[in-house]
This record gives sequence, C-alpha cells and structure tokens, in this order.
Amino acid sequence: MSSANVFSSQEVYKKSLDRTERAEYSAFAWGGFVHQMDTDIDGGGSFSVNRFFIQAGPSYAFGKESSISLAFGYGLYSYNFSDPSALGIQSPWEDVHSLSLSIPWRWKINEKWTGFMAPTLRYTGENGVDLNDALTGGGFAAFSYRYSDRLSIGPGLAILTQIEDDTQIIPIMAIQWKITNTLSLETGSGLGATLGPGLMLSWRPNPEWSLSLGGRYEKLRFRLDDDGSIPGGIGEDRSFPIFAGIEYWFNPKTRISLIGGLEVGGELSLEGDDGETIVEKDYDSAGFLGMAFSVRF
Repeated sequence: MSSANVFSSQEVYKKSLDRTERAEYSAFAWGGFVHQMDTDIDGGGSFSVNRFFIQAGPSYAFGKESSISLAFGYGLYSYNFSDPSALGIQSPWEDVHSLSLSIPWRWKINEKWTGFMAPTLRYTGENGVDLNDALTGGGFAAFSYRYSDRLSIGPGLAILTQIEDDTQIIPIMAIQWKITNTLSLETGSGLGATLGPGLMLSWRPNPEWSLSLGGRYEKLRFRLDDDGSIPGGIGEDRSFPIFAGIEYWFNPKTRISLIGGLEVGGELSLEGDDGETIVEKDYDSAGFLGMAFSVRF
C-alpha cells in the first residue's frame, strides 16, 4: 500500500470537522484530475502521468464532535513513456488502477481530546492483476488535544502493509491551527487533488475564496500484470509535490479547486515478483496542473 493512498481518508476526516448544522445521516464525494507534465528520466527517455481519483460514501454524525463514514475510492494512474525502454525494460507499465475501502471514524473523548482512526483495504495494480496479488491493508490513527479554540495538535501513526515489502510505519503530527481569522495551518490531504501526508497553509479572506500553499510525500507502489516485461513484478513512483492552489466555495459544503505545482525528488523503480530491485532511476522535477471538487449532501 502506498503511504500516499491511505491519507485520502484524511479528506473525509477534515469534512467531518465542518461546524455547520447537518442531518445525522449524510453523504460525501470528492475527486479530481491531475496532469503531471513530461519530464526526463536519468539515463534517457521521459514520461508523463494523468491521475484521476474519486471517493464517495455515506456518513453518520453523532452530533458535531463525532462521526463515522464508509468511503469507497477509485484511482487511475495513466503513465506515458516516450521511450518504451526508458527504464531499461520494454514497456515497463501503462495504466495502474486503485480500489479502496476505508472506515474513517472520529470521536470526542472529552472536552480536550479527540480521536480519529481509518482502517483501509486497497487494491493497486495493472489491468488483469489478481486481487490477492495486489491487496494491501493498514490504517491511520491520531489523537488531537485542543489547547484553545484556535489550536489542536496531537500524535498520529500510519501502519501500512506493502506489496512484497516490509510493513511501513509512519509517525505523523496532526495539527489544526487557526493562526488568524483568515490564516490556518493544518496537516491532511490538502486540496484533494494530491494525495499523501503533508502540511498546508491556507488563507481564506472571505467565505467564497481561499488560497493554499503546501507540500507532501507521495509513494505509489503497485503490482504489474503477468503479460509485461516483468511478469508479476512491482512498480513504484515516489516524489515530493510542492503545490499552490485556489478554491471557490459555492456554499459551506461544496467547493472546486485549481492547483499547480512541482514534483521534486522523483524516483521510479522496477522490482521482480519477489521484491528484488531490478532498476531504479531518478527523474527531473516535473510540473503538474489539476482540479478537484468536494461536496457533501
């Protein structure tokens, strides 16, 4: 499981913090599209990526402080290599599909402490890959202490199984800090169009518009099909996206976002079906543009 993917559940978590009145039962949907521009791979060749994702499901709120959701997600990562042998292997991969099921749960412990957890199952692989060969699981949990109406902070931990690799354990600090009436700093999945643990600074001068600046770590690890150059092998894409975005809020429950940024520190790798590395190459910084939406019913 990629460390990026489990944090899509944090988008559901942030929506559960909505202070507006709502019915006990509700539903949500969010998604987006991102185009990563063509970038050079060390040693020759280049590639670009189109990323599409959507997540939706029902929620039940126990008042304003506690809620539980059932989140179904789908993602498509479409890679285009200019040179089919850019990684030293003929046609390393093309389209990668991701299916996920998570249960984000937030509960009020007392007047100061709040807990959050999100167990997750995920399938990530090319077309035709069997479920058992690309299934991973894990979860995210955090506790937040409310120091004031403006600041909540606490420790978090993600435990993620990976395809043919050791379980990944990622410590996280959950922060929600309203620095001023219009400026805030928080962890989470940001605008929704870039997945992964990170940090985002937002400025919202009025109820309709907000501007954001952030960064995060992303890692996509997936199973290759049995008909490719590396039958049943593993592909991996890692990077550190830095982004800026603008959001328009139609109302407190509906928004659209436009984002752009730069992926730095990118690395592609190919492994055999047992997880042994075959090739690993860096790629140049890559610009990206995208849009996202979020709505609660």
